[in-house]
Amino acid sequence: MRENTACFTGHRNIQSAELPRLMQRLEETISELVGQGVVNFWSGGATGFDTLAAFAVLTAKKQNPSVRLMMALPCLNQDERWKAADRQTYKHLLDNADEVVCVSEQPYFEGCMEQRNIYLVRQSGVCVAYMRRGRSGTSQTVRLAREHGLTVINLAEN
Repeated sequence: MRENTACFTGHRNIQSAELPRLMQRLEETISELVGQGVVNFWSGGATGFDTLAAFAVLTAKKQNPSVRLMMALPCLNQDERWKAADRQTYKHLLDNADEVVCVSEQPYFEGCMEQRNIYLVRQSGVCVAYMRRGRSGTSQTVRLAREHGLTVINLAEN
């Protein structure tokens, strides 16, 4: 299953000037992966890149019903302190996901995001990233993905 599965990791804050190009690259990358047989896509459900990626998967699913959006949540209350609009978007994604896994059945705790990221990597053969900074949760996930032999595609490059 790993060979037909990809996960996403990326920064929460993305400059608005970068959004159109990033969305285009994201949609193109998902389309290319689907063409290679990758049809399962895991998102961690965080704001920023995770959310953009999940919406891009839902768009791809309209063109190819075999595409599946899966959400791996780090804890029960990931969205507890989010803005109302972000919580509404999150609920929409969860309602439209093909599968939702809560990696920890506890409320937020130190280390739950890292556990979620490990789960994402272990499910996947490809990691699609948006990584601009070397010291972040995203960079830790990319490093873990490389250690586990995943193909890493960083949309922030070039």
